[in-house]
This record gives sequence, structure tokens and C-alpha cells, in this order.
Amino acid sequence: MNRRRLGSLAGAAVLAVGLLAAPAPASAAPAPAEVPAAEQNGGTIVHLFQWNWDSVAAECEDFLGPNGFGGVQVSPPQEHVVIPSAEGGDYPWWQDYQPVSYQIDNTRRGTAEEFEAMVATCRENGVRIYADVIINHMTGNGSGTGSNGTEWEKYAYPDLFGDGGAAYGNDDFGPCFETIEDWNDKWEVQNCELLELSNLDTATPHVREQLRRYLNGLVDMGVGGFRVDASKHVPEADVEAIFGGLNEVPGFGGRPDVYHEVYGDQTVPYTAYTPYGKVTNFDYKNDFSGKFAGGDIAGLVDMPDHGGLTSDEAVVFVDNHDTQRYTPTLTYKDGDRYHLATAFMLAHPYGTPVVMSSYDFGDNQTEGPPSVGEVDGNPAGWITEDSDCADADWVCEHRDGTVAGMAAFRNSTDGTGITERATDGGSRVAFDRGDRGFAAFNAGGGTWNLTATTSMPDGVYENAAGSGSATVSGGQVTVEVPAEGAVALHVDGVCDPAECDDGGDDTFEISATAHTNWGQEVYVVGNTDALGSWNPTSGVKLSTDGSTYPRWTGQVTIGDDDEWKLVKVDGAGDVQWESGGNRVGPDSAPVWRD
Repeated sequence: MNRRRLGSLAGAAVLAVGLLAAPAPASAAPAPAEVPAAEQNGGTIVHLFQWNWDSVAAECEDFLGPNGFGGVQVSPPQEHVVIPSAEGGDYPWWQDYQPVSYQIDNTRRGTAEEFEAMVATCRENGVRIYADVIINHMTGNGSGTGSNGTEWEKYAYPDLFGDGGAAYGNDDFGPCFETIEDWNDKWEVQNCELLELSNLDTATPHVREQLRRYLNGLVDMGVGGFRVDASKHVPEADVEAIFGGLNEVPGFGGRPDVYHEVYGDQTVPYTAYTPYGKVTNFDYKNDFSGKFAGGDIAGLVDMPDHGGLTSDEAVVFVDNHDTQRYTPTLTYKDGDRYHLATAFMLAHPYGTPVVMSSYDFGDNQTEGPPSVGEVDGNPAGWITEDSDCADADWVCEHRDGTVAGMAAFRNSTDGTGITERATDGGSRVAFDRGDRGFAAFNAGGGTWNLTATTSMPDGVYENAAGSGSATVSGGQVTVEVPAEGAVALHVDGVCDPAECDDGGDDTFEISATAHTNWGQEVYVVGNTDALGSWNPTSGVKLSTDGSTYPRWTGQVTIGDDDEWKLVKVDGAGDVQWESGGNRVGPDSAPVWRD
């Protein structure tokens, strides 16, 4: 957790909504009488950042479960502060990381009943819910009313569970009441205030008891895992005491699967937290994303244990909700290269992967999720709208054609290492996953025509990282890997040759994201007659309107080897080409490259 700034803004901002009516209090996390058994699909987690509970449930049923994804990280479920505006953003996303209580009855993402229904639906579809939880702190400066109507002050939280019982007072905070200044002093990092947020004294029995009560309420409901925000700022002994007291997860068996947010350094290394769960590996993100951004990917096959974390200890990612805003290397705004990096992460056996799924925040790092506005009688402020992957506001990286099939690839190759490999310079690499999978990645320009040795059984296999299929025969496979694209085959993806996707020309609806100036239109232009033979105004003109902008849609025909680009044309005929190399092959959701 690098940036959850509130400071003195919080008091005035939250007081502005302090007079809204509050719903009647209810229990924090009502546990069902019986939680049915569940079986997790696999190890790939998708972070549906800021999705509401109903939308998460629908995505588990409609897409994640059927495609082999095994987990969903959801945004914090507890009552949060409500901040109409801060740092240029309306109801900023980071308000949800400042707890007012441990009641889950009402947040901007929904109610306790909707949360419980989401957990049940996802479990039924083999998807484990990982709740993002905050144990380090409560709110920042000031006072106000939370999303469920609970009044709060920085060091006073009178109703943690909605029953008028447990509370936090001044004695539950500290022991240091100053903001962290010396990041080389471990005691200060773990005991003083992070960004002026009220630091819980997690060494006290009372605080530990309330945190365990909150977490166990979620576990008893069926939540199967936790992403622990800002764990680095909680002393290790306190983490052990809190999470060592959790119940077993009904149905899944065993205690929750926990991963800690730790930005490791010499003061607080990653390995300090591995006895208590997995750890987010920011060193991996920095190295991996940096090499993909530069196109130097061949060496990533022999990936080191970044930060001293073994594969079983590391949670890996190309970006997350913090880094895509404040320290971006690769994000959804980088289009095909970003999706290629995500597919590679899923093909490589190192770590537990988390795939980011964002909303489009444009240039405003603080802006909250798309919303339906305020709802009468609901104190949570702007209420998050239902997520719609056909809507320009929701990016849905996990549904990209290069990424969507790779959870199944990872499941099929689980337990295997990297064996055979092939390279063509630093920008192209292919490898086997034992005798269960083969993957090839092309971060260079032009198609990579590759014949490689493989241990996979003879057969015809669908491409899990795109369209088309490939044949393995006699220990060899021949593939055409498009620029900025991948081919991934696995033994559970065998297809009947008569029914296989032949990878030929495909007519489909494209939905391109492009911000334009007044009077500009967007075209798809390429090297085929259907795409205008590189004549911008002879290409396929896309359309948009006020309800879908900046998403531009239209029907296009693009084959696996066809080269194309997005262009903008204004009323005077002036043409603006997107940057980067030619796109190759189908892509139903391209993002304009500046």
C-alpha cells in the first residue's frame, strides 16, 4: 500500500456527508448455517478492482469459472470513509482502504446479502474469494460518517460490528502517533502512522481480538483467502497472532490462503512475512515488466527467485492498482505488449499469478470507479455501477484474447517445469512445460515462423493465447507467432482437426479504445483490401456515441497474418497514426497507442 492519502482533507470531505441518513445497524459478517463444499479450479487469481458484489458473482459464473480461473481478489468489504472529492477525483478509490468499522452491511459495492451471495456463487463455480483486508490502520485526520452510517473520529470508532458493543478508542492506537519519516528504521515503519492514517496497536489483545472476529466472520461465510493490505507496517509477531487464530475455511479445508502486501527492502525484507503466508513480489514486477516494456524477454525464462522468494512464497503480477497509477511500467494503456506480458506470466511456473482487471481512470490517478451516483437514503456516496466489459469504462484485461485462455494452460501444466526452449534474439522465446504444454512469445516486429522441438504428444491443439491451432508431430511443432502475440498449446486443449479453429480470416466486432479531438474519426487500416490497403479513409470506419465514447466499434475482417493499425482522421483529412509496430492478427479490444 503505497498511496492512500487522506491527511487533513478527510475531515472536511467526510463531514460533508455526515448528515446522510444511516441504515439500521446489523451484524458485521453473518455466517450461513452451512457452507457447501467447493473445489478450486486452479491457482490463477483475477483482481476485479472495485467491481461491485453482483458483478463479481456474474463474472464468476459467466466467465471465470468456465475458463479455469481459480480466485478473485475483491476490494475491501468493510465499512469505509466517504469522501466526495480529493486530489481531483470524485469519491477516490483509496477511500475504501480507510476502515470506519468492520461491518460489511453497506459499502459502495453493495450489501452484506449481496456479498454473501457473491461468495456462494463464486465457490459454486470453483472460484475462491480473496478479500482485500486492512489490519494496519483505520482512517486519517478528521471525523465523519462511514458508508454504513457509523460516526467516526481519527482515534474513536464506537461501533465496530454494528451491535453497539466492541469499539476502538485512543488506547487502541499507537504506540507512535507521528507520521513515518525514517524508512530505514524498522520500528518506525511498523509502529508509526503511514500517511497520517491512525495506526492500530496490533500488539494489544483487544485489537487482535477485533481483527480476528472480523476475519473469521468472512471465513465462516466462505471467503477462502485474504490479500492483506500494508502488512509491511504490522510487526511480524502481530501478524502471526492475528492470522494464527483464524478458523478453517468451510468446504475448502484448511485455513485461508493469505498473501501479504510487502514492498521488500533491507529494512523489512519479503522473507520476514513468508512464515505467515505468501508475499507480493514487487521485485518481480519491476524486473519482469521492465524487460517486457523494452522487448528483452528471452532471459525471463530462467527467472531468479526475486527478493529471495521461492515460487511457493511469491505472488506475482505485471501491475496492480497502485503501480498502474503511481509507478507504471506496463499497464492496460500499453495494449498488446501488456497482454503479452500477462500471458507469459501465466505460462511461466513461478509464483501465484494475479491478473489485473481495471476500470479506465484516464489521467486521474485518484478517480473512483464508474458509478450510478448517489442513491437516496444510502450514506455510501456514489454507488459503483455494474461492470460491463463491453463498456469503455471497464477495461477487463482478463478477457483479452491473449490472456483469457491462459488460466486453462496454467492449470493443465501445473507441476511441470520448463524444459525445451528456443529463442530468436532477445525479443522472441519459446519453451515447453514438460510434456504438457508449449508456449511461444513474440515481442518483436513481424511474424515469427518457428519450428521447435517439443515433448508434447502428437496431436492438434487449439491456441490458448489467441486464435488458430497447431499440430505436434514426431516431437516437433511449427507455429506462426504474430508480432506482439503468442501461441500456447496444452494437452487439455486437443481438438478434432475437422473442428479446429483454422486461424483464417475472421469477421468480428472490434471495440477500440481511443480518445479523440473534436471532429476526428477512428479507422482500422491494414495491408488487405478489406482494411483499405493502408489508405486511411479506405479502411473500416468505426463509430461511437456519447454513451460509449471512447470505445469505437465496427465489424472488421482480420486474419492471423494481416497487419493493421488504428488511425484518426479529422474533417480536413489530416491523419494521425498510432505509434508502435503494426498490429498482427485479430484483436477485438485494442487500445490506442500514443
